[in-house]
Amino acid sequence: MSLNLSDVKGVGKKEDTLKEAGIDSVEKLANANVEDLISLKGIGKATAEKIVENAKNLLNETTKDDSTATIQEEAIEKKEEEKAQEELKKLEEKKRKLQNKKVEEGDFVLIEITGRTQKGTIFRVSSEEDAKKAGIYDENKAKQGMYTPEFVIVGKPGFLNEGLTETIKEMNFFEKKSVRIPPTKAYGKRDPQKIERIGIAKFRRLNEGKNPEIGQEFVKKSQGQMQRGTVTNVMQGRVIVDYNHPLAGQSVDYNLEITDKIEDFNEKIEYFMINKGIPSENVSDFQVSYIPKSKTLELTIPKMFLFQNLTYLKFGLAMDLQTHMVDEIDDVKFIEVFEKIPLPTIPSESVMQKVEDFNKEEEKEEEN
Repeated sequence: MSLNLSDVKGVGKKEDTLKEAGIDSVEKLANANVEDLISLKGIGKATAEKIVENAKNLLNETTKDDSTATIQEEAIEKKEEEKAQEELKKLEEKKRKLQNKKVEEGDFVLIEITGRTQKGTIFRVSSEEDAKKAGIYDENKAKQGMYTPEFVIVGKPGFLNEGLTETIKEMNFFEKKSVRIPPTKAYGKRDPQKIERIGIAKFRRLNEGKNPEIGQEFVKKSQGQMQRGTVTNVMQGRVIVDYNHPLAGQSVDYNLEITDKIEDFNEKIEYFMINKGIPSENVSDFQVSYIPKSKTLELTIPKMFLFQNLTYLKFGLAMDLQTHMVDEIDDVKFIEVFEKIPLPTIPSESVMQKVEDFNKEEEKEEEN
């Protein structure tokens, strides 16, 4: 804690005088001789003794407070370290139990995945470190929690492509495996029907008035659904948009490792939320309440999400929970609380009323 001479009781206007004499800190004042202070202008013996004593007391109090704060900080650090050691011990024990054990259908697991095209280009990683090594690190993706292990339910579709889903069913925990997935079980064959030619004028209207750029992502609404494509060429007044997946028609190489089994009820809920697009750092902002008797899960939406359109997210999350946690969850309720905004207090007397009263008083004085 930083102390100033002005913090010492009794110094007041004598601060400048002390500083001119070279006493510019509380420590120097506490160690000063009373006889030296008396020689300064405007400082008597009683005042000198008083401010020296006050400076010593202030230093002692500060040292005591700092010591107490240090002890408290050390206690907190020790508690956090013990907690971390306990968690590490649990993880090691869990790893020992899972080591070399084959996964079972329906297990909730985490998988580290590195995906490469046949040309060796890495397009998918499970950690920020791997993304940086591969030269594909994106800070925005990092903030969205995209560089994390994949949350998967073994044997269930909708999490990974068909080839990976089949491969993982035959793996053991912590087993490392390399596999090549053919196009038919990866991102499908290229479909010529998914290539569209759009006139430039129409494209501009659909693209917020902007001209096409080769390589840009283009999103089109069709029959209530969103189609994502890539502008591949512009020729003869037409824009060529390819709605095939960028890796369609290619075999894909993967390195896989199953690194964990998720068994805790609340942890499963959190991973489903992240899987539906809720940033991992915001998951804890959702209040989760479970009623075992009615098998009802209640999720209170945090204020920061109240005015966002979460219709599809809520529907998808509810469907996932009801489908994959069928033994525990029947109903999913989303609670949105809009707190009452306090209205400004209405003054008891309006300005006009005060003006009117003032005029009446003036009239009375004139009559008198």
